[in-house]
Amino acid sequence: MKEFKSVDDILDFAMNSEQEAVDFYNHLAENAQNEEMQKIFNQFAQEEISHKAKIRKIKEEGTYELSREKLRNLKVSDYMVNVKPTPDMNYQDALVLAMNKEKAAFRLYMDLAEQTQQQEMKDLFLALAQEESKHKLRFELEYDEYVLREN
Repeated sequence: MKEFKSVDDILDFAMNSEQEAVDFYNHLAENAQNEEMQKIFNQFAQEEISHKAKIRKIKEEGTYELSREKLRNLKVSDYMVNVKPTPDMNYQDALVLAMNKEKAAFRLYMDLAEQTQQQEMKDLFLALAQEESKHKLRFELEYDEYVLREN
């Protein structure tokens, strides 16, 4: 199992994850069943672009440090969702995948917040985690509204 070797590895992984989320939400927006969800998916894509920019700024400024002890225990696979969207993915599967992606992103940012000693970085990662949690809740509500009620 691959482990992060440096702070740059973590930040690169987080930026790549945010870009994957942008691509994912753009794909869902293109295939949304209704205009409201299309707008929500587009909005989430824009929020993920903002997250990526915040992480890039941290990396460029070099203002972030982790405890070396904890860095060894932070494994890449803990934050990955191995299912990829497909062109024929139905709405229910897309919502489940979106919930799982948001959950993984939430865990990543919570773990990063826990590992930094710098309050500014801790606050940033906690804010990112909270945004990911809100996304997940929105997908859970959508799932309840459109999937569970149909069954």
